[in-house]
Amino acid sequence: MALMAPVKDGQIVETESQNSLKKANASGNGMDKEAFLQLLVAQMRYQDPLEPTSNTEYISQYAQFSQVEQLQNMAVNMDLQRASQLVGKEVYVKTTDSKGEPKYVYGKVDYVVYENGKAYLSINESLYSIDDLDTVVDKEYIDAYNKAEDFVDAIAKLPHVNGVDHSDLKTIDELEKIYNEMNDYEKSFIAKDVVTKLNEYIEKAKEVRAQMGENGDQEEVGGDEEDDGKEDVDGEQ
Repeated sequence: MALMAPVKDGQIVETESQNSLKKANASGNGMDKEAFLQLLVAQMRYQDPLEPTSNTEYISQYAQFSQVEQLQNMAVNMDLQRASQLVGKEVYVKTTDSKGEPKYVYGKVDYVVYENGKAYLSINESLYSIDDLDTVVDKEYIDAYNKAEDFVDAIAKLPHVNGVDHSDLKTIDELEKIYNEMNDYEKSFIAKDVVTKLNEYIEKAKEVRAQMGENGDQEEVGGDEEDDGKEDVDGEQ
């Protein structure tokens, strides 16, 4: 069963249960000091009496073991610290689907679970190993990216410019308004050719309205008549 880690001020607060779990994981994932010392005693007991191992060699072996143990503990602590700093951040994790194909999952890290010597990120109520972390994303960036993607999709759904009629005027007006209300950062996600196409639709909408006026047809799907002198959106990035 996963152990939920409490979070305070964006940081993991370790409980006694977590400390116990960490000790259990440390002893279960490899050789601990007690096991090493038992092997060392066995080595001394069954060594060749004619060619005994020197004390220096025993000390060297123990020093090497202690160094490896410290490095492992350091790696575990760094892993947990790294995971705790991701709480509240927007991230992408790379995983695989049932067919073994790569798959990316996006979401906010709600909390961190520490289990079996590993840190797991809780994203959309699912746990992912921190080893699967692919990208940490700024929220302003992802919001601007998604807004641009929706805008481009809406432009793509319009008919060809030459096929625009009164039924498309409302959509064109809405897209023009959305673009004009974007800040410079959001506009930087819109390709120049998309802005050019938007301006073409705006000009075509003016032509359609002019033709409707000449024909005496005042009914427009989408609302009020627009001023023919409305300026094009700025196409410079």
